[in-house]
Amino acid sequence: MITSMTWNGQDVCDVKPDPLPEPTTITPEPQTTITPAPQPTEPEPEPEPEPSPEPEPEPAPQPTEPEPEPEPEPSPEPEPEPEPTPEPEPEPTPEPEPEPEPECDTSKYSEALHMSLLFYEAQRSGKLPADQRVTWRKDAHEDDLIPGGYYDAGDFVKFGFPMAATTTMVAWGAAYFRDGYEKACEWDNVKAMLRWSTDYFMLAHTADNELVGQIGNGHADHGYWGRPEDMTMARPAYKISTTAPGSDLAGETAAALAAAARVFAVDDPDYSEKCLEHAKKLYQFAKDYRGKYSDSIPDAADFYRSWSGFEDELAWGALWLNIATSDDSYLDEAIAMADSLGEPEEISWDNKGSAVQILLAYVTERQVYKERAAKFCTKIFSQKPTTRDGLVFIQQWGSLRHASNVAFACLFADRFDLLNGQQWKEPAQRQIDYILGDNSKGFSYLVGFGDSYPLRPHHRSSSCPTDGECGWAQASSSEPNPQLLIGALVGGPKSANDDDYQDKRDDYIANEVTTDYNAGFQSALALLIDSE
Repeated sequence: MITSMTWNGQDVCDVKPDPLPEPTTITPEPQTTITPAPQPTEPEPEPEPEPSPEPEPEPAPQPTEPEPEPEPEPSPEPEPEPEPTPEPEPEPTPEPEPEPEPECDTSKYSEALHMSLLFYEAQRSGKLPADQRVTWRKDAHEDDLIPGGYYDAGDFVKFGFPMAATTTMVAWGAAYFRDGYEKACEWDNVKAMLRWSTDYFMLAHTADNELVGQIGNGHADHGYWGRPEDMTMARPAYKISTTAPGSDLAGETAAALAAAARVFAVDDPDYSEKCLEHAKKLYQFAKDYRGKYSDSIPDAADFYRSWSGFEDELAWGALWLNIATSDDSYLDEAIAMADSLGEPEEISWDNKGSAVQILLAYVTERQVYKERAAKFCTKIFSQKPTTRDGLVFIQQWGSLRHASNVAFACLFADRFDLLNGQQWKEPAQRQIDYILGDNSKGFSYLVGFGDSYPLRPHHRSSSCPTDGECGWAQASSSEPNPQLLIGALVGGPKSANDDDYQDKRDDYIANEVTTDYNAGFQSALALLIDSE
């Protein structure tokens, strides 16, 4: 940065020569008069009279040098024309002071949000990045046909359908509640979490009408207990295509990529556009070749069967494409399918019908969709069984996941006045507080949060010691998991009874963890932080 400027111009002044010395007049020294010595005398003659001395001649005056005429003073040299003063260079704009690190929100919701994102890092498959924060996890399955993505749960299968549903649900919260993530200082982390999915989906989209939907055989995988990096069994890849369609899988993956494109639109528009290109092609594939993915990938049917069909995913994919592109042709298609989706009383990896109605209420502001949104939240919080501590009970498997998903959807509807004046914020927020330990037991169902939380989640890699062998002995051990699986949300009570839960590793209904369990819960946290 230029801080000073020197101008090397010549300083000029009037030059006057030193004056010449005055001419010197030379005066001769005076002449000395010589008197002759007297001669010796004879006997005394008559003295002759002494002649008078001749007068001393006046010395001749020395000629006086004429005074030289003074030399004329030289005319002073003309002053040079002054050099023009250069235009001053503009002062450089000072570099801005680095902005101070933002102060992060320290509420319980921000703490839980931070932990939830760590759980997703623990579920990463493939070559782990240099900034991986969960350091007990190691690189694994780098030679999968499609590397990367997330392990589904406490196992190591990469099931594409619930992974896509997880990504859409998290992106929904990130797209509308960025401020919540930024207040918690987690915006970069949620983008990294989403990108781990979307990079995988774009690699898995191996042709316009082809999508790899699963890596690993579920039954074989579940016969192994240990670390993913120690696994040596074959990991087959299963795909959908024109001859083996999967409209639900392709439609949900299109929704995930379109919702993520909305998240990345400002910070990384090129990446956002890339996500959209794949989303459009996958949605077209889902429409043109219709069928249930679990019919085309039979191994998935034993774990994540598409019970609700594929119409909800087609409407869901179209709606997110409309949100990401503002192309109303997608909105028209979503509206055309919305009436056939019924009134499901859940929002899950399998069924998005009610989520479609709530998001249509937001996008269109039409009364018909607001009435459907209000009806859904009313049924959930006034007609569903509720525990004595306020947990709404929807289903045995992953009861806390179901409570979190409906909580987020109804908090979203309340936030944007989509409930026709009905107030469901308090019971919806109650679900999140219950999970974080606001219950009669003071027990948090989020690993690592609070003073009392699960220590033995049904999760293979966290049950292994840092060094040494790991196998079925660890699966059946009653000791806490050696690795703390921070941020994992466990399944929760198996009935509408707060006490119907035990922290046991072999209880995979109440104590397993999965990526989709955290998705709606995390989006609800972002919304609540944003609302503070």
